[in-house]
Amino acid sequence: MKPALSLRLSQHLALTPQLQQSIRLLQLSTVELNQEIEQALADNPLLERDDDPLALAVRVKPDGSIAGNEAPAPGPGADGDGDGEGNEAPAAGESGEAAGDAGSDSTLDWGARGEGRSEDDDSPREWAGTATTLKDHLLAQVSCTKASPRDRALVELLIDALDDDGYLHQSLEDLLAICPLEAEVERDELKTALRLLQSFDPAGVGARDVGECLSLQLSAMARTSPELTAVIAHARAIVSEHLPLLAARDFLKLRRALGCTDDELRAAHQLIRTLQPHPGVAFGDTRADYVVPDVLVRKVKNRWTAVLNPDVMPRLRVNQAYADILKRNRAPRGTEGPDRAQWTTRVQEARWLIRNIQQRFDTILRVSQAIVDRQHNFFTHGEIAMRPLVLREIADTVELHESTISRVTASKYMATPFGVLELKFFFGSHVATEAGGEASSTAIRALIKQLIGAEDTRNPLPDSKLAELLGEQGIVVARRTVAKYREAMKIPAVAQRKSL
Repeated sequence: MKPALSLRLSQHLALTPQLQQSIRLLQLSTVELNQEIEQALADNPLLERDDDPLALAVRVKPDGSIAGNEAPAPGPGADGDGDGEGNEAPAAGESGEAAGDAGSDSTLDWGARGEGRSEDDDSPREWAGTATTLKDHLLAQVSCTKASPRDRALVELLIDALDDDGYLHQSLEDLLAICPLEAEVERDELKTALRLLQSFDPAGVGARDVGECLSLQLSAMARTSPELTAVIAHARAIVSEHLPLLAARDFLKLRRALGCTDDELRAAHQLIRTLQPHPGVAFGDTRADYVVPDVLVRKVKNRWTAVLNPDVMPRLRVNQAYADILKRNRAPRGTEGPDRAQWTTRVQEARWLIRNIQQRFDTILRVSQAIVDRQHNFFTHGEIAMRPLVLREIADTVELHESTISRVTASKYMATPFGVLELKFFFGSHVATEAGGEASSTAIRALIKQLIGAEDTRNPLPDSKLAELLGEQGIVVARRTVAKYREAMKIPAVAQRKSL
């Protein structure tokens, strides 16, 4: 084949640095976005926060007067192109949007955060109110006993071996093996120390299994409530010998094994339900982790509207002083010569980050509003009114790619009248109805939960009956589909829901 030269025109998509950054920011959660911003602030001295609490610090003037150290307001020259570089907007990203030029591109001012505070600013009231751990609580009780120093040391050894729930999972033989040989600890001594530990508060601590934990609590209850002696006796027999029957809710065999009446068994069952199978849970870390929603849904003029949460929106800007210097074709002092190009690049990177963050929130708002418009019945009536929804439907509405919708809905949350929900919650498969329509899987789950909540606990509904009841409402589902949805909602099977 003879070599030849040819000319061909083609088009292809080039992933520029701006586009790559836009795609990466779009799929980040709120926590990850804050980490990205903090890293950018540390790497780029020309990027700064407009809501920085340090900007409000008090400073002393040369004349001795006190003035607020407020950052200068951004001026019109911060966004000029006089730095010698083309200040082009980022190329249209995967979201199909080019960053808008309306408004300033060097200041992202969508809401002020609450003023931050240093980690070293904890007041004495806060550190003094630190919750007591289970170990500290038990050691305080050891110090109040009249036990000998040797017994106290053995009890402290057992306390160190407890888990967070207050259970002793290590055997006494294993604990004897770690004791020093010169101490000559015997097994009977360790058993005596264990009995002393099991007498401490909370009741049930130091147990080696659930049955022993509940039995210890019943023993403590018998000492304080002698009027419940008969009920406690039946309850102790259940937790000590027949706990598997209780777990299987086989009340017929349980009543025969105890030789009691239905009323006595019901009273013992209710007493067991009041016990705590995890005695150490009250001393654990009970601090709750809250999800901060990215979008808030409000009803405005009889229409559900999505708005961005101002608490998650950063306020960023380009350092005005350096931007003015670069615009006047002067490098900062000490950076004349080749370093000017580096500073110009940093200004451009700061502007790219601000624009891409703004584009990220704009895309999230557009997608959220499209979801709210299609699921408006959910916001009025709840899960039972949820309609089937797929990514392509939202993608066609906002004119974006499905992969972009997938990135937007990942790890983003919306505050609704029914709680804070992930955006992916509003998407789900569908099941055909007898009328030829479609029912959302979320709505079917809500119906199953509603039917189970209204059932007779003495005669609960099996999965086949639930499928039959759904069929009467026009929703044709198989028994195994009902079982799958029930298990997904962590609802026990019919045998586990039965009660006396």
